[in-house]
Amino acid sequence: MRIHREGTVTIIGVFILLVLLNYGIDRFVVHIQIIQFLLAVASLAFFLFIISFFRNPLRKTIINAGEVIAPADGKVVVIEQTEETEYFHSKRIQVSIFMSPANVHVNRTPINGEVKYVQYHPGKHFIASLPKSSTDNEHNTIVIRDGQHEILLRQIAGILARRIVSYLKTGQQVNAGDHLGFIKFGSRVDVFFPPDAEILVKLNDYVRGGETVMGKFSV
Repeated sequence: MRIHREGTVTIIGVFILLVLLNYGIDRFVVHIQIIQFLLAVASLAFFLFIISFFRNPLRKTIINAGEVIAPADGKVVVIEQTEETEYFHSKRIQVSIFMSPANVHVNRTPINGEVKYVQYHPGKHFIASLPKSSTDNEHNTIVIRDGQHEILLRQIAGILARRIVSYLKTGQQVNAGDHLGFIKFGSRVDVFFPPDAEILVKLNDYVRGGETVMGKFSV
């Protein structure tokens, strides 16, 4: 299993903490074998979950002209027309992907093009599946232009997440499927399409970052 670089410090820290916890309880608190065994099993299960959270699977991105690829793994929880007020200040089609702690949390660029805008916003940490999380939670807004069209995506921290990572800078050239960032422990990504775009996913669909075609620009 490939591990994302964002997980290195967390994985090492959790490993050390669990070793010290098990040693301390075994040495100074409980000497009953069944309790020690159950604690060891629970610690191992938790450690494997942490490793799984930071997994970084290989994805092969195949994109045709006008297509928009999913920037994250997860469940489609919103498809609606909305007024985008940060960058476009006009109507857009919003498609939101909710990432549970069990999903891959690598974020990927949805189109080829140039990064036109990157802006981080501190905020609250509501459950990421709630509509108000899109504007009230800590989030990072990115706009990418492919020459004719622009896509805005918003990395949104969830109730457990306290750190959004973004690798993109204004003026940078990117390819669809490139790693654009990471959000730790439960989160959401909103994608804002032009109002005339064709949306190819439905509510409650599960998408794979870097692989699932979410929509197409109008020619």
